[in-house]
Amino acid sequence: MAAQEPSPPSSLEGNKPGFPKKILANNLEDKHLCNSCQKILRRPLQAQCGHRFCSFCFNKTVSSGPQKCSACIKEDLFEEPTSILKQGGAFPDNAARREVEALAAVCPNEGCTWTGTIKEFEASHEGNCDFMIILCPSCKELMRANEQERHNERECPERTLNCKYCKEPFLLKNIKAHDEICPKYPMICEGCAKKKIPREKYVDHIKFCSKFKAPCRFHVVGCDTSVEKEKIHDHERQCSYEHLNLLLHFIMGIKVSLESLQPQSLEVMSQLGGGGAAPVEKTKVAELMNTFENIVCVLNREMERSCTTMEAYNRQHRLDQDKIEILNNKVRQLERTVSLRDLSIVEMEGKMREMSAATYDGIFVWKISDFTKKRQDAVAGRAPAMFSPAFYTSKYGYKMCLRIYLNGDGTGRGSHLSLFFVVMRGHSDALLKWPFNQKVTLMLLDQNNREHIIDAFRPDISSSSFQRPVSDMNIASGCPLFCPLSKLDSKNSYIRDDTIFIKAIVDLTGL
Repeated sequence: MAAQEPSPPSSLEGNKPGFPKKILANNLEDKHLCNSCQKILRRPLQAQCGHRFCSFCFNKTVSSGPQKCSACIKEDLFEEPTSILKQGGAFPDNAARREVEALAAVCPNEGCTWTGTIKEFEASHEGNCDFMIILCPSCKELMRANEQERHNERECPERTLNCKYCKEPFLLKNIKAHDEICPKYPMICEGCAKKKIPREKYVDHIKFCSKFKAPCRFHVVGCDTSVEKEKIHDHERQCSYEHLNLLLHFIMGIKVSLESLQPQSLEVMSQLGGGGAAPVEKTKVAELMNTFENIVCVLNREMERSCTTMEAYNRQHRLDQDKIEILNNKVRQLERTVSLRDLSIVEMEGKMREMSAATYDGIFVWKISDFTKKRQDAVAGRAPAMFSPAFYTSKYGYKMCLRIYLNGDGTGRGSHLSLFFVVMRGHSDALLKWPFNQKVTLMLLDQNNREHIIDAFRPDISSSSFQRPVSDMNIASGCPLFCPLSKLDSKNSYIRDDTIFIKAIVDLTGL
């Protein structure tokens, strides 16, 4: 397919050259050819010399000024001024146009089985053929027109996608690079293993995540342990001796560094003030060491006090956690109770709506509003059928409802409105006579009260549709060809304010 040329778009104006020769279903005659493009004439014009041209070809030829007719020259018929082509020097050849447009044609696109006339080809098929070869504007790949949607959505390597996380567009080939920078990309915490943390919130999460491992605060003096934040205090308490040793070694290292600098300091001071400087320097170093030792003692005492405080905090924390768990259990219990009550309320509301719409005399009028939207849903297959509220022959009589298909069902699908009668399971079925055998009349009401659409039937008592129900409702039975949709599409009095009314009458004779 990649070796094919893109198919030209259709044109009902004279801005295209002639039709390709291969669209003819029968033999080609020279009189049907344009003397310029050598294709089948499109919108033919006849020049003064008698030769025919496509409207597009003639205008293109004379656009730069008067030209000699190449056909006259080729046939050795050239004579001035009749063989000079110029603007306004040709007239529409309607006879030739009608003859050409009546020719039998086939679609030139491989795989297409369309047939018709050239006129039909130009008016409705050219440029609309599913087998037409087109060029993808993004990746430049050739494809059939009926493959374009799939190609754009699934195959084109240059197609643009919307990130499912941040909704920003990006090219398919850049998907990995986008995932690396997407602020909404879901991350997994290495500590608590929580998933789907947006990258832009990941840093804030790990600041407060108690499971995230962080370096010990004594890492500056040599502790290389990483500890979960919630366990950092336990670690410091358990390793306080090791931390003090590391701190002591760190301080001793400072001391050694100072002592290594001492000879240089004494030499400099001896040069400046004589030999009395050494005792003074030794005294200062001793004082510095005493200071460091005092610091270590203070740190040790502070550490012991901190450990005692931390243990108290931990005990209180455990008590608080137990209280929180008790409260959480109570909240979950209350949430379950509220959910159950919400379900009960919804069920009661449904029963109240059903009771308010029910009738008990075998006559029921069903108002269907928003007809246009519901009809569109039926055509699209989203909601092909609708059930009416239940109605009864009496308070303790048969329970029934209606079922309507706004785009038809069975033999009426796509052409008729289908209306069915349904026998439902009721509380008093054990007291009733079965099978159901009452005459049923179904009506689509004319809202001008002139010509209602009426159909009636008497139940087939051998059908399972009219036996005593063993489930919520029996199989519907009725009129698949109740009303032609053409009556509802044109101007009518059955639909007003986007509402129709269906009426059902059950004959109560014998009950």
